[in-house]
Amino acid sequence: MGRRIVARLSVLLSLWTLASPAAAAQLTFNTQDFAPFSYEAKGVASGPMADVVRKVCGEMKIECPMRVLPWRRAQQEVEEGKINGMFPLGWNAERAKWLYFSPPLLETEYGFFVRDDNPLTFKQNADVKGYVVGVFGPSNTATALQKIKAEVQDLTIDMTPDDLAAFRKLAIGRVQAVFSNRDVGFEALQRLNITNVRYSGRQQSLKYYIGFAQKSTDKKLVDEFAATFRSLHKQGVIQQVLKTYKMDAAELE
Repeated sequence: MGRRIVARLSVLLSLWTLASPAAAAQLTFNTQDFAPFSYEAKGVASGPMADVVRKVCGEMKIECPMRVLPWRRAQQEVEEGKINGMFPLGWNAERAKWLYFSPPLLETEYGFFVRDDNPLTFKQNADVKGYVVGVFGPSNTATALQKIKAEVQDLTIDMTPDDLAAFRKLAIGRVQAVFSNRDVGFEALQRLNITNVRYSGRQQSLKYYIGFAQKSTDKKLVDEFAATFRSLHKQGVIQQVLKTYKMDAAELE
């Protein structure tokens, strides 16, 4: 009798084990206050990228809890393997050493903001030679600005702990320009009610991704996330999500 019970329990345990990966699978995410791409609303991670993640996870039938944290802490938790992924991210070679990257989610651009009394129409990096330029960092944006500095040489970088601080400095003339994501810049100007700053032009186009910690995330689950995203993209679902935010989905790579 005891052996029969043990045998039945063994069968049930085997069945549960086979069924559990899909049922128990979970991907955890950190993001930051990076409006309009990600932000917290009523205690919930919100914005276009959070909505895309929820759509993909819903299709996969897995739980995907998200938190909005200061960016340094958000990254640190992913690096330490406490959290699976983070967004939004621009791709760079250093990050690719320890992160799996999703397909690109959306298209955006970096550029320079200046005060209205500056006639600059940005067309080439030499246009900001001699400038003191504010930028949020450490960040991919700051890394891009450092490459510009290496090219033009005569450029001073004023790094700030967030985008809002950089735009406050620009509004009162403490820096001559701010290098920022275009959409983030417009959002910051609106939030701060700054009316004497304008966008002077695009420096480069870029795409935003989700990054998954290689050391703490099952590659099969990352691949399933990517495949599900691609399927929804081909169906036009991703485009519809982003359209509600007046943003453009990136083309599949």
